[in-house]
Amino acid sequence: MKNALLLSGGMDSLALAWWKKPDIAFTVDYGQLAAEAEIAASAEVCKALEIEHHILRIDCRTLGSGDMAGAKKDALAPASDWWPYRNQLLLTLVAMKAVALGVSQLWIGTVKSDGTHRDGTPEFVDLISRLFAYQEGAIQVSAPAITLSTNQLIREAKVPRSLLAWAHSCHKANVACGQCRGCNKYIEVYQELDHDLDVAV
Repeated sequence: MKNALLLSGGMDSLALAWWKKPDIAFTVDYGQLAAEAEIAASAEVCKALEIEHHILRIDCRTLGSGDMAGAKKDALAPASDWWPYRNQLLLTLVAMKAVALGVSQLWIGTVKSDGTHRDGTPEFVDLISRLFAYQEGAIQVSAPAITLSTNQLIREAKVPRSLLAWAHSCHKANVACGQCRGCNKYIEVYQELDHDLDVAV
């Protein structure tokens, strides 16, 4: 049986790919504004690690909210980048393809800070895993880095800077805007990594 990763091309899923080296990676263009850059980053990572890479394209932009969809923020949104039920949607779409490829374990690159969203919590991962395991194929879902910060994950995975440079975290465009929550996180992580390197020296 095979292990698979939902690979967005961002720092977290990229680091998880390097750490766990799945058999298969899936990148989904679901209508998000930065889809092409995410696909390009994911493709480079998969090429470097010799991971089988599948790209799924399903346009769900009309269902989106906030920065990633280029739409007005939903009234229920805890942040500007909220897309209702996004992880549930992506995991379901990927599982529909993964089950036919013999995947038994599906990883998602959720980290500790993602707990600000319900679908970034350990409770969500447990619930979605039990739902998938109940259905044909009995796929299990897990988030190996959910107790770690992004920096801790990068250090644990020992991701080389040359690979990390491919990560695309911007929520608004294929070229980093430098102003959204994704870009801010990317900058903060790099600053922390540089600080840690200076301290070590």
